[in-house]
Amino acid sequence: MEAVAESGFAENPTRPLSVCDMFRVGIGPSSSHTVGPMRAGYHFAQKVGQRGIVPSRITVELMGSLGATGKGHSTDRAVLLGLAGFLPESVPVAVVDSFMETVEASGVLDIQGLAAVPINLERDVLFLPGKILPFHVNALTITAFSEDGGVLDNGTYYSTGGGFVCEEMGEAEGATEVRQLDNSAPEGGQSAPYPYATAEGLLRQCELHGLRMSELVMANETAVRSADEVESYMDTIWQTMDECIKEGCQATGMLPGILRVRRRANQLNAHLEKGHRQDPLVGMDWVNLYALAVNEENAAGHRVVTAPTNGAAGVVPAVLSYYLRFVPESDVTGQRQFLLAAAAIGGLIRNNASIAGAEVGCQGEVGAASAMAAAGLTEAMGGTPLQVENAAEIAMEHSLGLTCDPVAGLVQIPCIERNAIAAVKAINAARMALWGDGRHTVSFDTVIETMRQTGKDMLSKYKETSQGGLAVNVVEC
Repeated sequence: MEAVAESGFAENPTRPLSVCDMFRVGIGPSSSHTVGPMRAGYHFAQKVGQRGIVPSRITVELMGSLGATGKGHSTDRAVLLGLAGFLPESVPVAVVDSFMETVEASGVLDIQGLAAVPINLERDVLFLPGKILPFHVNALTITAFSEDGGVLDNGTYYSTGGGFVCEEMGEAEGATEVRQLDNSAPEGGQSAPYPYATAEGLLRQCELHGLRMSELVMANETAVRSADEVESYMDTIWQTMDECIKEGCQATGMLPGILRVRRRANQLNAHLEKGHRQDPLVGMDWVNLYALAVNEENAAGHRVVTAPTNGAAGVVPAVLSYYLRFVPESDVTGQRQFLLAAAAIGGLIRNNASIAGAEVGCQGEVGAASAMAAAGLTEAMGGTPLQVENAAEIAMEHSLGLTCDPVAGLVQIPCIERNAIAAVKAINAARMALWGDGRHTVSFDTVIETMRQTGKDMLSKYKETSQGGLAVNVVEC
């Protein structure tokens, strides 16, 4: 992590994470266990293809948290989809739903048009929860073999949350050296005109230049791509979120997996559509509906937006939907301002702590999403940078210590309802921040650091391993 001067500006500032990094279209149920591994598989297939390698066998080792909850998160399917040439933002949902059945029945995996490789899922895809690599708990290795059993190529990848993926490059000075595969900034792009590494630095840049938070973030975005590109990307992100809400409201039946969790969004939507305007809390019911709809779609392995992760994908769309439906004079400008401010907050959390449930628990996923949504709503409602930072701090502070304990390794219980609770919390945090002038005692940087320390101290069984909490105290069938 880069050093930070007392002023709050980074001494050697790098480009803050883009809105294109923090919000990405993918498939459920997990950004770290599904989206990241799929990108890793795709990268490995491209690499062996460029080298002209034609493997006769492929093996996949899923380690640490990927091994512990990989079955419930469909991590095996994700890696194989990537090897077959599919990416999370474009793979057809119908392909996702039938892929493993097809591979198992045929005993063959088509590697991105290179070769049809025989595959035995039990032999060739290994879940190794007890094998922990030092760089990150979400690790996988893919190996390509020749006919005589020799290793043609291999690669070790780390899925670090939010769909971000790193490839191991070797050892340097006793530490694992990696490179990130998925930086969205174009090659040769301009440096950020308003760099920052902390919330304090971000606020000082806003104050120094007289900019709202969304204006500053947009200026950094347009240093590497046109305003039209950025706006088009954000509009696509919102359209995907909105379509996910609609799909979730229409779908019925049971979610996949042994828990047989029944979808509820459809029934709640029908109830609300009948109209119960006399209820002063009906707006909260709609927010709950939006979050449930998205996370039921995520649990089904369908298309969602990482915000900042899949497990927390319902919070930002629910609060943004609340803004567009219930806040007077809401418009597309506010919608974009929401996403820009939310991306800034999410980037600070990811760079200074973590957004991976396997690393810091659900405080880094749903907690981060709540902070992002609170900041976005405050920005869209005309809040000052201090008020936006305050809203994020309130939401994040009251998510500290939140564990990640998915029952049966499925992103269903408690994940789906947890998104709804966090969305309502974000709206409350925004309202509280807008009551005042933004001055408050605990800074957002302090809360981020506290979250990092809390995650470091948290027992591993409470961090996406399904070995503690609700995961062991709820009967799975």
